[in-house]
Formats: sequence, structure tokens, C-alpha cells
Amino acid sequence: MLPDSEWEGRALRYLNIWLILCLFPRTCVSNPSKPNFLLILADDLGIGDVGCYGNDTIRTPNIDSLAKDGVRLTQHIAAAAVCTPSRAAFLTGRYPIRSGMASSTQQQALFWNGGSGGLPPNETTFARILYQQGYSTALVGKWHMGVNCNTRHDHCHHPLNHGFDYFYGMPFTLLNECQGSDDPELAKSLQDTYWFYTQMITLAVFTLVIGKLANLFPVKWKIIICLAICGLLHFISWFSSYGFTKHWNCILMRNHDITEQPMNLQKTTSNMLKEAITFIERTPQVLVMHIHVQVLASESWSPCRLLDVIDKEDLKNTTFIYFASDHGGFLEAHRGNSQLGGWNGIYKGGKGMGGWEGGIRVPGIVRWPGVLPAGTVIDEPTSLMDIYPTVVQLAGGKVPQDRVMDGHTLLPLLQGTEQHSRHEFLFHYCGVFLHAVRWHQKDSDHYATPVFQPEASGACFRRGICPCFGDGVTHHDPPLLFNLSQDPSEANPLSADTAPVFDAVVRRIRRAVEEHRKTLTPVPQQLSPHNNIWKPWLQPCCGTFPFCGCHEENNKV
Repeated sequence: MLPDSEWEGRALRYLNIWLILCLFPRTCVSNPSKPNFLLILADDLGIGDVGCYGNDTIRTPNIDSLAKDGVRLTQHIAAAAVCTPSRAAFLTGRYPIRSGMASSTQQQALFWNGGSGGLPPNETTFARILYQQGYSTALVGKWHMGVNCNTRHDHCHHPLNHGFDYFYGMPFTLLNECQGSDDPELAKSLQDTYWFYTQMITLAVFTLVIGKLANLFPVKWKIIICLAICGLLHFISWFSSYGFTKHWNCILMRNHDITEQPMNLQKTTSNMLKEAITFIERTPQVLVMHIHVQVLASESWSPCRLLDVIDKEDLKNTTFIYFASDHGGFLEAHRGNSQLGGWNGIYKGGKGMGGWEGGIRVPGIVRWPGVLPAGTVIDEPTSLMDIYPTVVQLAGGKVPQDRVMDGHTLLPLLQGTEQHSRHEFLFHYCGVFLHAVRWHQKDSDHYATPVFQPEASGACFRRGICPCFGDGVTHHDPPLLFNLSQDPSEANPLSADTAPVFDAVVRRIRRAVEEHRKTLTPVPQQLSPHNNIWKPWLQPCCGTFPFCGCHEENNKV
């Protein structure tokens, strides 16, 4: 058990709440069969961090109470093992590769507020459908799915452009740089990459200029200038990572307005909680809240505060509450001998590892008194993507028919009218790379696994986070096969010698992969190097750029 001072540090380090409130409809006359919605999504919270999932050292009484009064999902699976793509899948009900929110580079998530990548405007979130059904929709906490596309104020990726009519929180995420007391997090993962590209582009520009002046080969000055600008942007991004990250990324917004730049972490937690409570009391509608791992154990934030407000407003029996994490614990996040990024229990791997269970198996709890049987445990494969069709169905809306949807409604399982998951297969991606496939028979095929550093550590400490491709992964042919019902920690891979059905299972899963890939269509890559580089003209700024800065008390709305 960590001392109080350590918990406080972890709380500040992982302050990211995503809270979606879909409580009372906006119209005066509402359909009593339509529930209110409170959706709480934790980040970096490992399945082993929660008491009702087996933790006997950290007390999580409020989450445990939710499970006691509701339904606990034991095979709840994230669609990605890092923030940005998992969050996109949650909101759209689709694998992130379908929306371009899966990366083909080593940068698996968005890295700048001033980048041009983000959730595409043509994606239909469940918030948009619920808004059309008469719900007020609010998001409190972390967004991390982009802000702008072409100009500083177009806000094409902003929550208010995706069906939310209220937003308060961080358009980006919470980094060590925001706190200023830990080793740089963004800088550590990006500095070498930016400096490498800066050197390569500079060398290319120098070579082209010499060749042009010496008439060695024809090349247009326009091409050279464009390449030089690209090199300058990489240089600026590299330079910005040494001290400017806090100023560019650690900001708070209310709707379209920046309220703090940089944000004051001492007040951020309480401010977000106040915003959520005020929204419930004022216009209880739809709220999504996202919180980063051990804030759940901090006195400064507690789910019971929200539950108390729901009880006080007489909303308990009419509110559908969902609690989950968007991926597993971050094993590489540590200070000294203290592990800061969550614990994944018996499951191998963690954040950034799209195949191992520790990166994608997350807590999942649903409570709706009087409708869902209390104390129920469901040991069937379910997905974060299933929340989309579930809340849309409950709100009286319709799931989009013009695109492939990967989530299935959870209602039959939750209410006990069906005993088996509608997911025959779940595909586990690391970026755009398929690392594993889960079959409903509880077998799992691993096509690629990360190379741990050190080898027996179970994580990638020397890299900061495990990569998805290249020399950082091992490809398996035939793939590693595990029986998850008997070997949930994935310690003993099966073989043709130990499992007579080995070849048949591998063939069936390979056929499923082929069928799945036929449903994929090319889309713009939102996490490409071009979209994931810092662009000064897209940087959100309170005041006159580059002299940005403002404080919450001066921006009350």
C-alpha cells in the first residue's frame, strides 16, 4: 500500500476524467422508458486496481458498490491499448482503423494540441445520436481526439463538433510535463524521433540545393521550399519538447474557450468534479467523464460524490451508469520502485500492447436499479464499442446503417435474455497492426507480441512504451494460441502436440481475419506524421500567440 503522499502524486499524475452525462432529455415531456446516462471512463486503470476484480490492497468501495448493485463484466475488452484510438472506438462503436484513428507509426496517440489529426467530422458518435433524440450531452475531463484541422479556430475535431453541447476539460491529456515534477513524458518519446527527421530532412534539402545549383539534376525550388518547411516544423517540434510542452498541451477549455493556459493542477480535479455535479443538478442529461488511474483512490475525486448527487436528485432508478477503463495499466510509468500507471492483476502486458490481455482487458460495470439484476457477473466477451449501440437503443435512436459497426448491444446479456456474447471474434490491434484475435470459444491467437526490455520484465522499460512493429515485436508463424478460459494469464501457449484442435482453430481464426480485412476501406490517417506534428497556426491559444496565457478565475462563464 502506498503512503498518502505517493497517492497524492499519483492522483496529480493521472488526472484524466471522461464523464458523459446523458441525463434528462432537453424537452419538457420525456419518455419515462428512456433512462438518463452517466458514463465514467478511466484511463490507465488496470483491471487489477479495482477491489471487485481481486485487488485486496487498494480500497475502491464506491466502484465495488456499483458492481454489487449492478452487473460486472469480466471479459470487457478495449479496442486499443492506448488512449486516442480506444476513445475513438468507444464513441463511434467502430474499430479505430475504420476512422483513421489507428497509427502506422511508433506514435500511437495524438501528441500535440497543435496537430491537425483527430476524430473525423464524418464519424457519428453516440453523443450526436442522443442529442438528436432530445438529450443534453456533456463531456467533462479529457478529450485527446484533436481540436483543429486547418486554422486555430475551426475546432473541426472538438467535442462540440461531435454531438456534445457542453465541454469542460482538457482537449489533450495529462502529461508529466503538466505537473513539472516527473521525468518528461512526451519529450522522452518524441525528442529522438523529431531530431532524427530534422537531420534527415536537412540533409535532403542541402543535397537538393547543391544539385540544383550545380545542375546535377532537375528539381523545382517549390519542392525544396516545401521540404525545408517540413524540416523546420520538425525542428520546432523538437525544440518545443524542451520546455514548451506544458504551455502548448496542458490547457483547460470550457466549450470553445480556453480557461487556463497552462492549467493549475492543484484545482483541476475539484473544478472538473464541480462542473459534473453542477451539470447534473442544473440540467441532468448525458455526461461522460474520464479519469486517469489512481485519482479513483484519492479523496479529491470520488465516484460517490456523483452518485450522491444522483440520489439527491432522485435519479437513481432512472439512470444507466457505466464504469470502465479505456485500456490497461501503464507498466512503464514508475518513480523509483513505485509503479505509477496501474496494475493489471494476473494478466500479461499493459498499455500499448494490443495483443496481451493486460493491455486490453479492463473493468466494466453497469448499474440500472430495477432493470438490471444486481450482483450479476457476466463471463462473456464484451467490448467498449458495445456501449454505442446499447445507449443508442435505450435512447430510442438508430445505429447508422451507412457504415460498418463493430459493437453489439449489451442489453440481452445485461438483462439475462441471452447467455452468450454476440461477438464471435474480437480483433486486437496495436495501431494498424493486427496483433491478436479472440474467438468466442475463448481461444486467442497471437500473431505478434512485443519484445520486453529487459526480457523477463513483462514491459518495455527501455523504450517507454512497447511498439507495434519493427524490431520491437516478434512475429509468430504459426501464431501463439492460448485457451483463455483455462490460462487467462497467457503463460502456456498451446501447440499441435498438446491440443488436437490446434490446426483447426488456427485455420478458422485466419479465415475470420481474411473476412474482417475485406470490410476495411482506406481512410485518411489521422495519426500520420503530417497530422501528428506540431503546427503553430493550429495551436489553441488564450491571448496573442505565442504569448498565450490565462487563468480560470478570470474566465468564468
